Amino acid sequence: MTLAKPLKNSKGFIRNSTLILLAFATAYFSRIVDSAGAPSVINFLHFAAIPSACGMALLKSRTRNQNQITIVWSILMGLMILLSVMLASAIVNDAGEINVVLDFLLLGEPFLLILALISLPITPRSLEKLRTWLIRFGFANLAFAAAQYVLFMVLGLHPKAGNPDYVQGVFYHSGAGHVVSASVSLTFGLYYFFSAKKVPLWIRISVLTATFFHMLLADAKQVLLSFLVAFVLLLLTKFKSIFEAMKYVVPTLLFGFIFLWCVQNVPAFGAFQTWARPDIYGPDGEATLLKSAALRIIPIYFTSPLNWLVGLGPGHTVGRLGGWMLTNYWHLLGPLGATQHPASGDVWTAVGQSWLGNQSSMFSPLFGWAGIWGDLGFLGLAAYLYLGFLVWRYLCRDDFTKFLLLTIFIFGLIFSQMEEPGYMLFIAIIIGIRWHENRLRPKK
Repeated sequence: MTLAKPLKNSKGFIRNSTLILLAFATAYFSRIVDSAGAPSVINFLHFAAIPSACGMALLKSRTRNQNQITIVWSILMGLMILLSVMLASAIVNDAGEINVVLDFLLLGEPFLLILALISLPITPRSLEKLRTWLIRFGFANLAFAAAQYVLFMVLGLHPKAGNPDYVQGVFYHSGAGHVVSASVSLTFGLYYFFSAKKVPLWIRISVLTATFFHMLLADAKQVLLSFLVAFVLLLLTKFKSIFEAMKYVVPTLLFGFIFLWCVQNVPAFGAFQTWARPDIYGPDGEATLLKSAALRIIPIYFTSPLNWLVGLGPGHTVGRLGGWMLTNYWHLLGPLGATQHPASGDVWTAVGQSWLGNQSSMFSPLFGWAGIWGDLGFLGLAAYLYLGFLVWRYLCRDDFTKFLLLTIFIFGLIFSQMEEPGYMLFIAIIIGIRWHENRLRPKK
């Protein structure tokens, strides 16, 4: 079975690749465009652009490659399973239809973009076009962050001058934009270092160093923690061969010693000492109690055993939709039939009552995995993990893309970044590009 016939010329692909880049740009630059004065509805444009790009790619950029067809149908089936769980949850909990649509897109958009990318019969020249634009997007975020640091931190041209949380790159102005911007930047720095083989090594090192300092200047220390934990998890996959594992263990230990020394001796690393308070951890520690607040509050509202399977409904707990979007955009979503639930408000109350609530998103109870479980129950968690497994199995063909997928897993334990379109779509494009690079590489 084939999706359709291959393209007869390159013009069709050029239109599709351009459409994919434009669709990605609607999510990547929406915050900065909104801050420049555009209507807030601009932040919803990508919800139409990404599915449209995916649909056009599947219908027009067709392939006879059996491997691509298998991957496309597998991910499509995974998305259908996720959507089915959302519909069941919405029916059980009387959630609005717009809740289902938005929650599905927030979780499913990266997979739709991946579908668009891997369904294309990409040539090396076309792949270079995608790679070039992705790098330009990465440099744009870094440039905006550098300008914001000079304007806000050095020159003090901001009402809250001196607050590094406003160094947000192209994700200005948003709640956790500094974390999103820094995570995209550091991801870009690593991607540029490993992929720009024709660029001199000293330039690649300089770019990677600049993205690292972007993370430090934005005080987004949880980004580095997520990357380090993801790298350790990647190491565990290397234990089949002790010699292969040592290639990763030695640099990790070396980096760990250098980093600890910097935390204790270099002022720029002083922010990492925020977490170095043993008294806030443990079973009764304030950090533990705050981080687990959603897991304790959400079950209070369960009215039947079905809630353990399908949760309290899409957008009804602590995901991005229930935790922020429905409140911030109620003037747009309320008239469309959106629904809210008191569980999300109770969790926010717990955040406000804790003295750690405004200290760091590291302690936030509104994190990705809690949001999926709260909204969609254990079936929703299983459906999302299944989609992640498909990407790991079929598309993550090298250590770098496996590492990126693991960083998403870790970010999901910290905050709502698994549902941040700009970050997730950036990762999706990299995974799609790397898969095509491996597919086109001559076999030995």
